[in-house]
Amino acid sequence: MTTVFVQPAANHKLSNCDWLRGGSKVQWMSEVCNVRLQFDVRLSEWRRIRSLSSTLNLNLKMVDSQFYLPNDIGISALDCGEAFRLLSPQEKMYSHYLSRAAWYGGLAVLLQTSPESAEIFVLLQKIFRKQTPSQLAEVATAAGLSADEYQAFLVYAAALYANMGNYKSFGDTKFIPNLPKEKLETLIRASQAFQEQPAEMEALWNSCSCPLYSLEDRQKQLGLGDKGITTYFSGNCSLEDAELAQKFLDSKKLSAYNTRLFKRENGGKSCYEVRLASAVQKECAVEGECESSCGSFSFEDKEFSVKRGDYAPLMERVCCFLRQAETYAANENQRKMIQEYVRSFTLGSIDAHKEGSRYWIKDKGPIVESYIGFIESYRDPFGSRGEFEGFVAVVNKAMSERFAKLVSSAEVLLPQLPWPKEFEKDTFLKPDFTSLDVLTFAGSGIPAGINIPNYDDIRQSEGFKNVSLGNVLAVAYATKKEKLTFLEEDDKDLFIKWKGPSFEVQVGLHELLGHGSGKLFVQDDQGKFNFDQNKVVNPETGELVSSAYRGSETWDSKFSTIASSYEECRAECVGLYLCLNKDVLSIFGNEGQDAEDVIYVNWLSMVRAGLLGLEFYTPESKSWRQAHMQARFVILRVLLEAGEGLVSLEEATGQDGKPDCKITLDRSKIHTVGKDAIQRFLCKLQVLKSTSDVEGGRALYDFYSTVSDSGSHNFLRLRDTVLLRKEDRKMFVQANTRISGESVELVEYEGSAAGLIRSFIERFEEDTDQLEADLLEMSRRDAPCWC
Repeated sequence: MTTVFVQPAANHKLSNCDWLRGGSKVQWMSEVCNVRLQFDVRLSEWRRIRSLSSTLNLNLKMVDSQFYLPNDIGISALDCGEAFRLLSPQEKMYSHYLSRAAWYGGLAVLLQTSPESAEIFVLLQKIFRKQTPSQLAEVATAAGLSADEYQAFLVYAAALYANMGNYKSFGDTKFIPNLPKEKLETLIRASQAFQEQPAEMEALWNSCSCPLYSLEDRQKQLGLGDKGITTYFSGNCSLEDAELAQKFLDSKKLSAYNTRLFKRENGGKSCYEVRLASAVQKECAVEGECESSCGSFSFEDKEFSVKRGDYAPLMERVCCFLRQAETYAANENQRKMIQEYVRSFTLGSIDAHKEGSRYWIKDKGPIVESYIGFIESYRDPFGSRGEFEGFVAVVNKAMSERFAKLVSSAEVLLPQLPWPKEFEKDTFLKPDFTSLDVLTFAGSGIPAGINIPNYDDIRQSEGFKNVSLGNVLAVAYATKKEKLTFLEEDDKDLFIKWKGPSFEVQVGLHELLGHGSGKLFVQDDQGKFNFDQNKVVNPETGELVSSAYRGSETWDSKFSTIASSYEECRAECVGLYLCLNKDVLSIFGNEGQDAEDVIYVNWLSMVRAGLLGLEFYTPESKSWRQAHMQARFVILRVLLEAGEGLVSLEEATGQDGKPDCKITLDRSKIHTVGKDAIQRFLCKLQVLKSTSDVEGGRALYDFYSTVSDSGSHNFLRLRDTVLLRKEDRKMFVQANTRISGESVELVEYEGSAAGLIRSFIERFEEDTDQLEADLLEMSRRDAPCWC
């Protein structure tokens, strides 16, 4: 089903800030909704319109399909029952309280995603707390909703929970309910929650219903300025403001990871507020802190203030549960780690979080593994601010043994990477590399593997950990033949057989030797270099290395908007390059022809992923919305450029008469043409990264990231084909833990939209009313900032 939205008439100009200038927000939002409802083209009208042009119909479906989730979207339960059962009572308690901290902290993502996400979350919580999905189904039928329309509502609710907001965690596009707005409003008004609290529910609906459905250009995706929506920055911030703020933060040796930026005008002068995530809201030094980083500062003729208290009610809860987890810690490293995390979330100190990360690195081989904080910067349009996430997982011993062998081989494998030894870390610090079964992963989405911490100075000189999430891999990459697009029939059977084993190898190499490799050349505050500037030669130019990171500059702060994708591309290339090594494949139990099939499927999978990545490109803004998929498209471009028939993309017409495409990869040329192409490209990526050559790095990466309709492949047209045949990513249903007497029990749910909804309703039962009030207060306090 497609709904077309028409803007209000030109003489009815409405600003998102009008409610601030007069009248109540509820009144204004109600007026806007009434105006827009008049311009909604109803489904019956659209059905008449679409018969006018089958071509128009096809194009609209391809465009609109990005913003709806299908009723048959994959939803699977994440199985961790056996892993949890094997834990000791102490370990179960430790897991429980860490999970509680992660889940409450994860709610901050609602406030990091869009202005309306928190209000939609509270609306759904109130509805489903009063009636289960099955009970509400009876209400829906009585209200005139079809079974498909009600299922569409359940899928939307499940997706909002799974993504912690109304934008996809993988791709950053908005999704809206796949049923008419008036049908959803009818259901909400008929719900028990509305009957019991009509004024409160009316206010909630009026406040969020229009942005919930809006597909205005700027609201279609996350982005900065006119390119999209972000709540990491106030609505009046531009890229130039982000760059200036980064310079200010660097000058104060403050990390951007746990910050947001708010701009206002004062007498024609721009003033900026940097807000730190913390439980404490005082700006002066407090207990546990020598000197406050807060205060007012003048920088480049602009006024900056650094304040605490972002997400304060959530950070308070995180700290409370972490303190309870500390009681059940297995060792001193875990206790000190938690103490530093508490200090970080209390004071808004990234330095404290770095200290906690150091203790975390020292905690070798724990049975219960976890990490929590403002971690990944993928969704910050500038690339420096971290989204909150927290995970708790249990070690899978059998798979971890394979990864341990890979770690033992790392010192032999690293010198095989295609850059001079001076561009590699001086000492390889052997990390933990474990396969984990996830118990809890709070945030906007669950990855397949992790390499953390992301602090460059720690990774360079102290170490890191690698994690492969085994039960996630088992569910996420199970593939049905009929769902495999763009492959030849013969390749589909191989792909299904070897996708899991090949991805296991790729994840291992990507995390350990991809993210874990390479040196950054640094000049510290005393002017000392960590390399011999009189001897180290740039292999790309043949000249001495003349540039480096200075002082508090980091990879993220220097390469900003391309940093995440560039680094993912580098790590993916390392995986492709080193998977050609027979010793690596042997570690994972692949020998002979099986090993060759694993190599072929790994490279084929990367080429296909590069094509599928076009879904995550926005032609209107010429921007990418997903770091990993941009990286894979870049690799596809590199392999196509290699020529000699290595890779080909052939546009075709499918059996259904619609546009299609076929991918072919000449497996006989992977070890020659393919390896040479990746070798050259990977060396360039590392050299530019090591030497802090932002200009060169951007030029290279932007060139291969370009999506156009010229050249040997019309990628813009191929993008339409990809959208036409895309399959939405699966959603995961996670278990809860709860204390029963003196023990902890695991509460599991069915792999369905209803099961996912139920898991979230039962996740915050201890203080639901206060939590919802806090979320609404935080959301509404900042509402003026998004205009």
